[in-house]
Amino acid sequence: MGIFSFFSKDKKQSLDKGLEKTRESVFSKISKAIIGKSKVDDEVLDNLEEILISADVGVDTTIRIIQRIEARVARDKYMGTAELNQLLKEEITGLLSEHDDNNFSGFDFPKQETPYVIMVVGVNGVGKTTTIGKLAWQFKQAGKSVLLGASDTFRAAAVNQLTIWSERAGVPIVAQGQDADPASVAYDTLRSAIAKGIDVVIVDTAGRLHNKINLMNELGKIKRVMQKVIPDAPHEVLLVLDASTGQNAMEQAKQFTAVTDVTALALTKLDGTAKGGVVIGISDQLKVPVKYIGVGEKMEDLQLFDKGEFVDSLFLSNE
Repeated sequence: MGIFSFFSKDKKQSLDKGLEKTRESVFSKISKAIIGKSKVDDEVLDNLEEILISADVGVDTTIRIIQRIEARVARDKYMGTAELNQLLKEEITGLLSEHDDNNFSGFDFPKQETPYVIMVVGVNGVGKTTTIGKLAWQFKQAGKSVLLGASDTFRAAAVNQLTIWSERAGVPIVAQGQDADPASVAYDTLRSAIAKGIDVVIVDTAGRLHNKINLMNELGKIKRVMQKVIPDAPHEVLLVLDASTGQNAMEQAKQFTAVTDVTALALTKLDGTAKGGVVIGISDQLKVPVKYIGVGEKMEDLQLFDKGEFVDSLFLSNE
């Protein structure tokens, strides 16, 4: 059974605390916007639209949500403002559900013949290396053997930082140092993983190259070399984004999805921002599932994304 079934009390508390800034500065405004109103009318919807946009949900996604609510109000003829929170929760959850990955069962998955290979992409400074380290630790806690590959060889500190995280997580790493060929490192990592019977391989990649063509070529080369070892690798391309940058994270996501086949998203630093609504917008606009969110500094604060728990937490103060 997947780890989604065991969303522990501690993790729920961590999530609630991590989303506190978003909840208090943005979503709590909904209650104030409907004071004195008995039904959901145009003024309430205009206020709601402004609140969602201010939460970095994004204009296009906000319009979709408002249109859905308008349709519900029209269908039900009369809807009081007391029902608005529940209605909004249902529509946001519905949007997030459209991009679920039904094949993903969390950190605990059945043993397979070849290692499960995750290639991690994202610009420098978003928490990519930290996310890899925490992912490795989480997989290890679930009883999986993990191997890291240091294919971000363009940045001086990248290999050293990943090595430090491998030590913290207690997992081995394959590294050749700065300026080594990234594809060569990935190749050696997968060969080593097969030889050692490793369950999960996590390969880091360069956070920034000179232009999109260079980035596309580099990521494409790493993929092709991986496939010489494991034909269907990578099984997952994980894009790491910094949620605290709001709509800038959306732009980064668009750039990466334009040059590589991103299959999953990780949103970091949600605990330090009031822009948590960007999770909703990015998932909706990119049509890519959010799999992980970072809500704190501890290893266990990188959580599997549970849309129901996420939305409940956003509206916690309004219940």
